[in-house]
Amino acid sequence: MSEQKNGNIESIINEALIGDAKKNALDFADFLQGNEMTYKDGQVSYKNQSVCYMHIDGSEQMPGPWTIWTEGNYIGENKDVPMDEHMKGIALANVNICASCGGSCSPGTRKVIFGKEFDNMCNAVMAFNNPNADTLECVKKLLKIRKHVIDAL
Repeated sequence: MSEQKNGNIESIINEALIGDAKKNALDFADFLQGNEMTYKDGQVSYKNQSVCYMHIDGSEQMPGPWTIWTEGNYIGENKDVPMDEHMKGIALANVNICASCGGSCSPGTRKVIFGKEFDNMCNAVMAFNNPNADTLECVKKLLKIRKHVIDAL
């Protein structure tokens, strides 16, 4: 795939997803565009820095129908993007434990997410499979945190 702006993401979403998954994914595509994030070959970037990865295929097999893997460091609070306990709970429920896929993180590393320690974590800190609207609000906050970190570089 060549560089895909959100119009192309919308085409992929419209072809692969249906119902609430399609509605939620289109809302997420709007969020990316509104936050100057670009999509290319599954990677979402801001200022040429990775913020997350997405897989959209509509399949019922993992990682389908669509999955978002967040990038970044979520050790603690970010004063510019507050996370209430509900949002933190969603994030913590979606931590991405290493599945020994042979990637660079195998067999996983110890990470701290919002003050809680996890062993055997994948490089992609969290994995959100077929996120609903509430879960997407959490993902959006996580990406805003990542965006603030990138802006501070």
